[in-house]
Amino acid sequence: MKPIFIAGPCVIESAELLDTVAARLAALNCTYGLDIIFKASFDKANRTSIRSFRGPGLERGLQMLADIKARYGLRLLTDIHESCQAEAAGQVVDVLQIPAFLCRQTDLLVAAARTGRVVNIKKAQFLSGDDMRYPVEKCREAGAREVWLTERGNMFGYNNLVVDFRNLPAMKAYTDTVIMDCTHCVQRPGAAGGKTGGDRQFIPAMALAAKAFGATGYFFEIHPQPDAALSDGPNMLPLDELETVITSLL
Repeated sequence: MKPIFIAGPCVIESAELLDTVAARLAALNCTYGLDIIFKASFDKANRTSIRSFRGPGLERGLQMLADIKARYGLRLLTDIHESCQAEAAGQVVDVLQIPAFLCRQTDLLVAAARTGRVVNIKKAQFLSGDDMRYPVEKCREAGAREVWLTERGNMFGYNNLVVDFRNLPAMKAYTDTVIMDCTHCVQRPGAAGGKTGGDRQFIPAMALAAKAFGATGYFFEIHPQPDAALSDGPNMLPLDELETVITSLL
């Protein structure tokens, strides 16, 4: 069984960016017999600075994602930050993602679960893998048919993260689908003068290490020009490097 791959830009910057990335993912799906899930955020509500770019918002963003689905046949994932966003997002995307900082927010988890969509919960930077049994329980008791968990690293002092790969097998006790976020785990949160820095050169190694610990899926934020990206550029994988990383995991 082939692993799950989730990939796309951090935030919806433009229709042109979505088209560029989606066309590449569709081509990779065809070449390797994959089902890469397209990821993009309609709103980045947790940016470091109030001046940071957030995205087009719920209504416009969901329409842009729906256009990508219609044009390229890709499954979609987006994140929600408030329970009131769940129903609308669930009508468009296949996977609703709960951001790491919000993974204990009961109302948000319950609202996502009630849409009937897959719920992907990112493990908070301050929790262990075993702590994630409780967010999973909240979703399942609210009716979720499928719940995924995603590892994205833990706080390691100020402005840095470290990955304890033992969290991957620990989380498998609560769900069959455990994903490694290979790009957010190399972040340096808030370490770039009012925005997040990162070490993208370690992304391929993080993916391979996660495979050794039994990951069943991999998450990559990608961009044609990461240094020009409007969010998370320092920890994004260049679009033209994605194929090499995917083939190393296959």
